[in-house]
Amino acid sequence: MLPIRAFFAGFISTLVFHQGALYLLNLLTGAGRTVWNMAAVPPLGVPSVISLAFWGGLWGILLGWLLKSQRGIGYWAMAIVLGALLPSLVALLIVFPLKGLPFAAGGDVNMWIAAFILNGAWGLGVALLLKIRVGMAG
Repeated sequence: MLPIRAFFAGFISTLVFHQGALYLLNLLTGAGRTVWNMAAVPPLGVPSVISLAFWGGLWGILLGWLLKSQRGIGYWAMAIVLGALLPSLVALLIVFPLKGLPFAAGGDVNMWIAAFILNGAWGLGVALLLKIRVGMAG
């Protein structure tokens, strides 16, 4: 059951925590990045934010697995740190070049910081959503 819960935790965390953090960063910095982007992306033509949330769900499975043995402050710290590092490094070092974007964001420190903030918020969201117990009374 953990993989399904973790997928949905990652998916929802992308929509709420990652995109919410992007909204706040835009407010604070005036960066103007599109939040909850509904532009279609290939090959399926799904909205960009849904594609991002799908990948967030897959990352959620990995993060959920890595967190399952953690307790207390270690759980929360690991969620934020691994959430910030793992997806950010893969995006900046692998996905960007595959999409024709500069490797490592061309060394743009602001892009790196933003990635760590957004994905750290996502990791915190995953951890929080995994702690929520859903069930029926009785």
